[in-house]
Amino acid sequence: MGEVIETPLSDALGERYLAYALSTIVSRSLPDVRDGLKPVHRRLLYAMRQLKLDPESGFKKCARVVGDVIGKYHPHGDVAVYDTMVRLAQEFAVRYPLVEGQGNFGNIDGDNAAAMRYTEARLTPVAWALMEGLDEDSVDFRATYDGEDHEPVVMPSAFPNLLANGSTGIAVGMATNIPPHNVGELADALLYLIRHPDCGVADLAGLVRGPDFPTGGVLVESPENILEAYATGRGSFRLRARWEVEKLSHGLYQVAVTEIPYQIQKAKLIERVAELLAVKKLTLLGDIRDESTETVRVVLEPKSRAVEPEHMMEQLFRQTDMETKFSLNMNVLDADCVPRVMSLKEALRAFLDHRHVVLVRRGRHRLEKIAHRLEVLAGYLAAYLNLDEVIRIIREEDEPKPALMAAFSLSDPQAEAILNMRLRSLRRLEEMQIRSESDSLTAEKAGLETLLADEGERWKKITDEIKDIRKRFGISTKSGRRRTEIGGPAAAIEVPEDALVEREPITVILSEKGWLRAVKGHGETDLKFKDGDTLKFALAASTTDRILLFGTNGRFYTLSGDKLPRGRGHGEPVRLTIDLPNDADVAAMLIHRPGHRLLLASAKGRGFIVEEDDLLAQTRNGRRVLDLGDGDRGRFCAPVAGDAVAVIGENRRMLVFALDEVPLMTRGRGVTLQRYHGGEMADIKTFTLADGLSYRFGNGTRIENDLRSWLGKRGQTGRMPPNGFSKTNKFGL
Repeated sequence: MGEVIETPLSDALGERYLAYALSTIVSRSLPDVRDGLKPVHRRLLYAMRQLKLDPESGFKKCARVVGDVIGKYHPHGDVAVYDTMVRLAQEFAVRYPLVEGQGNFGNIDGDNAAAMRYTEARLTPVAWALMEGLDEDSVDFRATYDGEDHEPVVMPSAFPNLLANGSTGIAVGMATNIPPHNVGELADALLYLIRHPDCGVADLAGLVRGPDFPTGGVLVESPENILEAYATGRGSFRLRARWEVEKLSHGLYQVAVTEIPYQIQKAKLIERVAELLAVKKLTLLGDIRDESTETVRVVLEPKSRAVEPEHMMEQLFRQTDMETKFSLNMNVLDADCVPRVMSLKEALRAFLDHRHVVLVRRGRHRLEKIAHRLEVLAGYLAAYLNLDEVIRIIREEDEPKPALMAAFSLSDPQAEAILNMRLRSLRRLEEMQIRSESDSLTAEKAGLETLLADEGERWKKITDEIKDIRKRFGISTKSGRRRTEIGGPAAAIEVPEDALVEREPITVILSEKGWLRAVKGHGETDLKFKDGDTLKFALAASTTDRILLFGTNGRFYTLSGDKLPRGRGHGEPVRLTIDLPNDADVAAMLIHRPGHRLLLASAKGRGFIVEEDDLLAQTRNGRRVLDLGDGDRGRFCAPVAGDAVAVIGENRRMLVFALDEVPLMTRGRGVTLQRYHGGEMADIKTFTLADGLSYRFGNGTRIENDLRSWLGKRGQTGRMPPNGFSKTNKFGL
């Protein structure tokens, strides 16, 4: 059985999981900052190069390529490799495709590519530029998984692929998400960085203006946010569809969407819009049609000619994927295979450093080749000058190689080259030709030695290489022009509330046990509740209203009228809609009125006035407004109207005081409105003192005009209410 080593389970699991995590991060999910490729991409391109699928050659079946990749370099499933190949060939998925496909490689609607036995592929000039100099010892190679062959650790990468094509990947505990950019702008930034090594990210961001997605669109992000994202390596970019208004006859118009956000499937986008139309969520849109051919064209018809196109599109941006956010997380493997988040400058600098290493290695490799060729040429010259003697030695000597070396002072490589020469080559052995080639190589050798000895010359060479890439793939070319428009931050368009939601009357019902629902129409009388439950609040509203709930915990919660549970059932518990604690209840329910004020009061008689606009909550947790002491709870929420306040306690004491004695606040405990000696506040209302205080009297209403007996200052106790005042201590109106 062998030796048994006892190990704690936690240690064993930790070691194995760490090994798995590192393997996933380094060998699968994160791209290398130098060439922007993951191992599967690198192996695919290298296998295609070995099959001689250069841009000028013919196509080969994708099945043949996939077979070579999984058989020699990447021992994983053929589906994963073929999917990678398909994506690298899709012009709507990759800004600068690395594979040129022939056949069905899918489309922007989300349709899959044909099977690999039907499709063919070859490399593009961009992919060829990535591997330029691969055979010149420019990068390291390592053994393949079975040890029978070798593969490059990284590509020489004359093309800035990481930022030009972007990358997406999810590893263990980390992820990467890099949008594509315009290679012309990247080239300008690289050239600027060579001239100004100490420049800031802001200088580079002025040249790299933002992502350039293959599907176009309009980038609606502020320059400040873009700069921060490039400076930190993390951020997000808002991307909108490109649209234009097309005028029709009789004052009508339609909107044509010609570009959609990146990584959005057109068919699913149209399907989502149609679903929202069916449930009447897009009240400004009348119809949608797909008139796309090879180019995108989605036609939107407004519901009426009175609808503003900006309002209709704003509604679509808010509720559909016509507007998306693309996150930036520039988490990559550096030259030492260490994952880290880089800024724009660090990523560009890493690319330049790699190009410098490649240049030096290619120069040294070429020097070795030149030295060897010069040595051979010297041997050829010696053979030419003594051709008859060379032929005699080869014919007569049993071991011609040592004899040649001794007779003409030749080195082993020189003698080997003479012996390997074909007879037909003897006619080309002319002294002038040999000396001409030797002089040319000697001059090239001197130039390379100068290049390797002078760092400034090396950076000039790299500058020329980047300029060549800009010329071949930059903005001046058809595929290099910028596709994504830099639109700046989106203008705030105020869409009328009744435009976002179809306006219809509803009655909002809240029961004593907290069941919430909305029934269509007003004046509903046949209300049914669960056994033991009764009506608590009934509010006549509309679907465009926002409903405010005031909790006994002092918080305000906001509900949208169109999102309340509908139907004639019992509804849903209100605590499923808002985060109302179990020890709290709803004290008041009202319709939000912009610009109005409310008078808040607690059970112990403290309160203040608050602006309704300050009560709207954006989350389920609500907005904290009324701070409560021990044992106190929120109880009253009365609209502010008039110039006086009437308050009555459970001790049947009524007090009237001026409204301006109550402060206007946004949050706090407020001031004492009325004092109680054993008991709590029973009711409160505001009114106009000159019109008198109205309250329910029997089955009717009474107005008390002479209030001198109850007038006082806030915080006093008050006096007994007028004769005939309700025993419930409620004003009732």
